[in-house]
Amino acid sequence: MKIALINENSQAGKNAIIENALKKVVEPMGHQVYNYGMYSADDEAQLTYVQVGILAAVLLNSGAADYVITGCGTGEGAMLACNSFPGVICGHVEDALDAYTFAQINDGNAIAIPFAKGFGWGGDLNLEYIFEKLYVEESGRGYPRERAVPEQRNKKILDQVKTVTYQDLGTILKNLDRELVKGALATKGFGEYFWDNCKDEDLKAVVKEILA
Repeated sequence: MKIALINENSQAGKNAIIENALKKVVEPMGHQVYNYGMYSADDEAQLTYVQVGILAAVLLNSGAADYVITGCGTGEGAMLACNSFPGVICGHVEDALDAYTFAQINDGNAIAIPFAKGFGWGGDLNLEYIFEKLYVEESGRGYPRERAVPEQRNKKILDQVKTVTYQDLGTILKNLDRELVKGALATKGFGEYFWDNCKDEDLKAVVKEILA
């Protein structure tokens, strides 16, 4: 699995802590981590939580990433922004129980973590516990297991609803403010990782046109 890490500007200083915790847990599982930034508060590319949603949507819809780890001070803004786009089901995750139940019941492809609220002594350990329970087993198996069938049915219904209630991402990107989108795709990590990992040629063409 290709897991993308995205930090917005208010919590960019914690990027290295988050990346280290994520890699420590998921690399032994065989997953790959791609750090799309921000890497520090002083980065030239300054991502707002709205731009985090744009970047997450581009990565997931293009196949450049299979999962996105993101967040903001409270996690709420990043979650709302991510869920504003097609192809993204983002949960708000504060602890390991949130991570496990979101993965098993909702079977999403992104989580938003509060990186400021409650992030004190042991914050790095909490991140490790979150990532362990998020990827401990195949997503979408249900919890409790006897509820698996209706939970899986509801997930499929949600996917179908999202195909009706959202336009395709290429159209959305073209209609958004161009500078907003360009800013979302301006991180060093995007230039390093996106082009080789993108699987959707149509979406790649839209991104190229926007960045031209």
